[in-house]
Amino acid sequence: MPESRPTTGRPQRIAKLAAANRTLPARRWARSLAPGFIPVLTAGCAGPQSTFEAAGTEAANVATLFWVMLAGAVVIWLLVIGLSVYATRVNPAAHSEATGIRLIIWGGAVVPTIVLAALLSWGLTMMPELRREADGPKIAVSGERFWWRIAYGVEGEPGVAKSLPAGGVESANELWLPVGRRSEILLGSPDVIHSFWVPAIAGKTDAIPGRVNRLVLEPTREGVYNGVCAEFCGDAHAQMGFRVVVVSGANYTHYVEAQSQPAAVTEGEGAERFVERGCGACHTVRGTPADGAVGPDLTHIASRKTIGAGLLETTPANIAAFIRSPAHLKPGAEMPAFAMLPEAEITAIANWLGALR
Repeated sequence: MPESRPTTGRPQRIAKLAAANRTLPARRWARSLAPGFIPVLTAGCAGPQSTFEAAGTEAANVATLFWVMLAGAVVIWLLVIGLSVYATRVNPAAHSEATGIRLIIWGGAVVPTIVLAALLSWGLTMMPELRREADGPKIAVSGERFWWRIAYGVEGEPGVAKSLPAGGVESANELWLPVGRRSEILLGSPDVIHSFWVPAIAGKTDAIPGRVNRLVLEPTREGVYNGVCAEFCGDAHAQMGFRVVVVSGANYTHYVEAQSQPAAVTEGEGAERFVERGCGACHTVRGTPADGAVGPDLTHIASRKTIGAGLLETTPANIAAFIRSPAHLKPGAEMPAFAMLPEAEITAIANWLGALR
């Protein structure tokens, strides 16, 4: 009879080979996806809505504070992991009670107290600069479902009813600021709590009904930056954005002066249909009979980069689509749909609004 081969260890070897074969595809899958994950993970570290790409004094200070705290957290993590490896791998023998007590006192009380006190002291040194008085324009910003009412050059203090000061040059959803100046933003709201946040320039501040909050913005670099509502406020909360345009002082003055003028085009079929169909009951177009104060001021709507609070690029086609069915593009929008109007009228109104620079 043929001599039988020893089988000792064969099941173990077979099991190891099977396990290796199972993990091999997983490893290949991980290696193939790793290059794609890196750009995804770092995508939020740059761009017009990133606090890591600071364009304001407050955002720069917050970013510095973050990196310092991150470095401290990494050091603490390395110490904790190192101690765990030492206690479980390098020297796994039982340790004395005195050693454990010393570790608890120094590692759990003394060192954290010193580190937190140092971070607190250093963080407090930033406060005087961040709370320095404004030396630029005073701008009122009202958060309303689901857009932003903006008034440049308001004068006086908030009234006894805690409402924003009246007057100023009104606009919507696009805030222009002079670079290198500390502009004072007065924040309020007529409906629910919103939160005004421009990550690249400064931290967020709430807009609260019945109260006026102050925020000082000091942009340090010209450009266009994204702002958002950072407090859930309803259906279209995620689509309540705005743009912050930082320009030179001369360009800022020229822009506000241009915004204070009447509409560039006040006659024509589009203007007639706009007033005839009741759009002026909610919107103002200076120089025409339209003087509504419910919705955004449209006097210079074509000069803004977007419509619908950052929703769409400002073009006649997009304006027409918004007129037909605002809620289709922006669920929760309180503007009624006008799809019942003849297409020629919608086109005429949209083309007229698209010419109001």
